[in-house]
Parts: sequence; C-alpha cells; structure tokens
Amino acid sequence: MRKLPARVRMMLMLFIFVCLQAYAGWHLKLFIGEWLNLGGAAFEAVFWPLYVIVAFGYLFSRLLRKRLPGPVVLTWKRAGAYWVAVFEYAVVLLPFADLAAWLLRALSISNADAILYVGSAVIVLMLAIMLRGSWNAWSPIVREYAVAIDKPAGGLKELRIAVASDLHLGTTVGRRHLDRLVRRANALEPDLMLLPGDVLDDDVEPFVRFNFGDQLAQIKAKFGTYAVLGNHEYYGGGIDIYVKAMHGLGIPVLLDETVTIGDGVYLIGRKDKTDRDRASVAELTAVLNDDKPRILMDHQPSAIREIAGAGVDLSLHGHTHRGQMAPNHWITRRIFELDWGYKQFGSLHAFVSSGFGTWGPPIRIGSRSEILFITVRFGCQ
Repeated sequence: MRKLPARVRMMLMLFIFVCLQAYAGWHLKLFIGEWLNLGGAAFEAVFWPLYVIVAFGYLFSRLLRKRLPGPVVLTWKRAGAYWVAVFEYAVVLLPFADLAAWLLRALSISNADAILYVGSAVIVLMLAIMLRGSWNAWSPIVREYAVAIDKPAGGLKELRIAVASDLHLGTTVGRRHLDRLVRRANALEPDLMLLPGDVLDDDVEPFVRFNFGDQLAQIKAKFGTYAVLGNHEYYGGGIDIYVKAMHGLGIPVLLDETVTIGDGVYLIGRKDKTDRDRASVAELTAVLNDDKPRILMDHQPSAIREIAGAGVDLSLHGHTHRGQMAPNHWITRRIFELDWGYKQFGSLHAFVSSGFGTWGPPIRIGSRSEILFITVRFGCQ
C-alpha cells in the first residue's frame, strides 16, 4: 500500500484530533448539564465556544501571541497547556467511563445518576493524575552514572559532568524551576555543565525579558557550561539572538563545533536534526586525534549508531522527555532505539535524558524532571 502524502496524513491527523476533542467535550457537557441541571440550545451555545477556547488554547495563544496583551496570552497558554494533559487522559479514561456508565444503567441506575457517579470518579482520578504529574515535573532528581573510557585525557583522570537537557524556558518553565537547576547543579560541584538542546521553549523573547541567561550563568563548573541547539530553538526563531546572548554570558552554544576540555578531551556540539545543513558526525570527527576521548552533544537521539561508528566515546541527548506523560513512552520507544537512560553501543556510552523542564503542560507521568551526573574515568583498561 502506497504511503499517503504528507498533507493528507496531516489532514487525517487533524480530523482525528478534532473528533477526539469533540468526544471529550461531549462528555464534559453531559456531566456539567446533569450536575447543574442545565440543558438545551442556550446551554450548548455557551458551552461549546468556551470549550473550543480552552481546548485549543495552547495553539490559539501561539498563533495570536503578537496580537493580544501579554497577560491574556500567558493565561490562555497556561490554561491550554493544562488542557493538553487533561485531554490526553480523558481519551484514555472515557472509554472505560462509558463502559462503567453502561453497567450502572444495566443495574437499573438512572442515566442521570450514572453520569454523575462515573463523571465524579473520572474527575477525582484526573485530579490525582494532575497532582502527581505536577510533583514529578517540579521535583527534579539526580541520576548518577559512572563510565570508563580507555583513552588518556592528558592530566585528567576523571571528569564529572552534570547534564540538563530540555529546560524549555519560557512562560511555563520559569525562574523558580531554573533556580532549582542552579542549586542542584552547584551542589554537585561538576567539572563540566552541559545543556544538550531545547534550552528555550520556543520564543527567545521570554529568555531575554526574564534574564534567564543570568540565572544559567550562576552555575559553577571548573571547565564551564556548554550548550547545543534543540528543535525548539529553531521553531521560535531568534537563534542568532539566543546564541549571542549565551556567548555574552560565557556559555558557548556549539554549532557543529569542537572545543577541548582541559588538555585532552574533545567536546563536540552538533546542530539539531532540524537544521538540514548540519555536518555529519564523520565530518566533525575527521580532524580529531583518535587517541583523545570524544564527548558529543546531539539533541535528538536519532543518530546514535552513526555516532558510535564515528568513534565517539560518550554521547548526550534529550528530546524525548521519556514521553513526558505515560503511555507516550510506548511511542518514543518505537521511534528511538534508546529513548531514555543509558546504553553502550560498542565503545560508545550513550545517554538520553528525560529532561529538566516540560513542553506544554507542566505534567510528568511515568517520567521525572532530572539532572544526569556522569563520572567519566579515563585511561581505564
């Protein structure tokens, strides 16, 4: 069967999305109508426009952000972001709710009572999911690893690396969560701090307006802090402004570039896969000394086999968020050979972080906000 054109696939996905939103909205309308004893054309004329405003709020706030006052856009975006999480779990829970309501009606419970009983149970369960998910998102943990690279690194016997990918700094993830990163990273006393992409959520404007860079610069590491671009830096534009601001703060953003850490470790920063002009890993490593350790940052973990084949010793990635909200991790597992955690590919030690911030709703289920702390020992047999 021939693959559908991209535009057709997009239209099909949009149609399914709108149908699922209508499915969730219909259930919410039924519950509110029974709970408040409302109904009829007047109720629907008020409910559906309000529902569309909230349900598509994240998208609308992005499209209209330059035409509406900032506080309106911020409130709308946050409400829409939380609805993204509510909607996902509504799609998961409502089929079971429909089955439960049918069983209650089969037991001679009235339709109105069945809707109220089941609807209340769904809301309680949804609130529990949101509370736990919020705690997972705002309570970062440190995951510690130790690996050995059989290459000398000049005078370095070991290198302690702190890694925080996917900060998504913007209107949802802000100064408070960034302060958690600064405090936790500094407590680790790393030799090197690495940011493997998606430091920005989309727009560079909040990064400049809220002086997020000044906070990032408070992270203290012996050999400094380095970053690469992720896909979200490309979405919002303003890459030149962001890169210039970071360099001004002493945080180089490596754009298919290599620097030497200490006197014996290569740190390679690769442009994101979004950039069609990025160099191959082979091109980036061709001019390097094979006898020195190579550490590479590449935001999306889609080229790990290529990285291993180019003689890189340790690679750091993010992007996946480990699905952020279960059961999305089933999808990321199918897309990426390594979607989270650590795995060795030949002599390559590959790490994929679930990230420090969040995209959309500040909710994590089956995933945690995390910092990686990797101790690398050199010259080990």
